[in-house]
Amino acid sequence: MAGGSRKSRDAAVPHVEDSELFPFKRDATPPIVVARPDPPTIHKDRPHYLQHRERLRKKFDEAGPAALADYELLEMALFRTIPRQDTKPLAKALLAKFGTLAAVFAAPVQRIAEVKGAGPAVAQDLKLVQALLECAAKGELKQRTVISSWSQLVNYCRMSMAHEPRERFRVLFLDAKNQLIADEVMNEGTVDHAPVYPREVARRALELSAAAVILVHNHPSGDPKPSTADLAITREIVAAAEAISVKVHDHLVIGRNGVESFKSLGLL
Repeated sequence: MAGGSRKSRDAAVPHVEDSELFPFKRDATPPIVVARPDPPTIHKDRPHYLQHRERLRKKFDEAGPAALADYELLEMALFRTIPRQDTKPLAKALLAKFGTLAAVFAAPVQRIAEVKGAGPAVAQDLKLVQALLECAAKGELKQRTVISSWSQLVNYCRMSMAHEPRERFRVLFLDAKNQLIADEVMNEGTVDHAPVYPREVARRALELSAAAVILVHNHPSGDPKPSTADLAITREIVAAAEAISVKVHDHLVIGRNGVESFKSLGLL
């Protein structure tokens, strides 16, 4: 019978396994596994303020000091003084007590010590910051003609005296080019009076060979408006200085609320 039966045809075809139809070896390379980063290690025992300090430092480095609030700058300044404690509460307490950064740095050591958490080391470091700021400002002033650097002069005097708890009377002695020879506190008094003697100002001007002086004193009350006593002592100093050919350029009164100039007010 043509072609034979189906059974005979199937018998004629040898049995073939599926794998033999595709005689390719499988790749022995293991499957690609995408590596996932390890989850961040959580240090349960690590103080929270350390991470906060790292964030503040990064913010300061990347965005600059203008991006930080006053209390943040102050707490950064306290990092090295208080290495193992959160300094934010102390920074905020200092600003709450004194009002501004300038007032914090200018505050007397005894008053700084009244703030909880502010010990002798904190008080000393804050006064060190104030001293550095004053020295830097004074250095800039010494390199320039005082009269042409009026804003610098006012800033320097405010930094040095605006927050003083007692009245101080100081004199800036100038040479013939109106450059600063010396800046000296002539007297320190009470909360509303600092006695100064015109003859002492004149004597010191002669010793320094000064050609002119600028008088400066502060009002701890905060109000820089000249008093009757201020007017009287200024007239006496002007008379004593004229006797030795020394000119009184101005008398500045420094207060927390501003600065008044006798010359600008038409009083000199």
